[in-house]
Amino acid sequence: MAVERSSIEAMMSSKDKQQDFIQNPISYSNTRRVRVPVPELRKNRVVTGYENDAHTAEYKMLRTQVLRRMRANGWTTLAVTSCAPGEGKTLTAINLAYSMAKEVDQTVLLVDFDLRRPSVAKYFGVQPPKGVMDYLVNDTPLDEILFNPGVERLVVLPNTVQLHNSSEMLSSPVMKRLVQELKTRYQSRYVLFDMPPVLAADDVLAFAPYVDGILLVVEEGKTKKAELQRTMEILEGINIVGTVLNKSKKPAIPYYYY
Repeated sequence: MAVERSSIEAMMSSKDKQQDFIQNPISYSNTRRVRVPVPELRKNRVVTGYENDAHTAEYKMLRTQVLRRMRANGWTTLAVTSCAPGEGKTLTAINLAYSMAKEVDQTVLLVDFDLRRPSVAKYFGVQPPKGVMDYLVNDTPLDEILFNPGVERLVVLPNTVQLHNSSEMLSSPVMKRLVQELKTRYQSRYVLFDMPPVLAADDVLAFAPYVDGILLVVEEGKTKKAELQRTMEILEGINIVGTVLNKSKKPAIPYYYY
């Protein structure tokens, strides 16, 4: 089959850009870098501590499926939520963000927008001095809040303060400004937002207009059918990228070398 010259040049150009990205690692001149010990990551079930584990392979599969759908639609922002508390949406968001950051052609920003129960930073064993509320309330520059957890191409915007009127804050003009800055701060970036559970508050509904799609996490043996049905009713009209079945009793697919 003949291939047009323009197609060959496009592929070579893409390959050259990818190679340049690999040879020129990101330099974090302003963002604080935090080195998290691997045992700490393993204890908290973050897949960066298990490079060749079956669960890591599962998250790579999830990453591929999510990225395929987002790229097909030109989407760059994704909210991760669940029906009810305790179904694993935060850990799913963290591990998905890490897996996406392992791709060589984009960076990933993970934002803790569970303003009622922030917990992203603790999975990295980090106690950040400032969080997203400092930006929203005190106009603190993002450079003073973001941190890199020692994973190339992954940056975290943590939250340190619980907020009970979070839905009002999530729909405020200052929040709109923040999201716009996060989306346009860098090219080739995906932004993942860890959000509260849908049935626990109206935060997801209030924030939905700011994101391209939603990833829903459900837990096998815990999420009730009625809860899932009610969640889908609430999210009607909102782009749902997919549903993740967490804590499945089905054994993970073994990871093989080829």
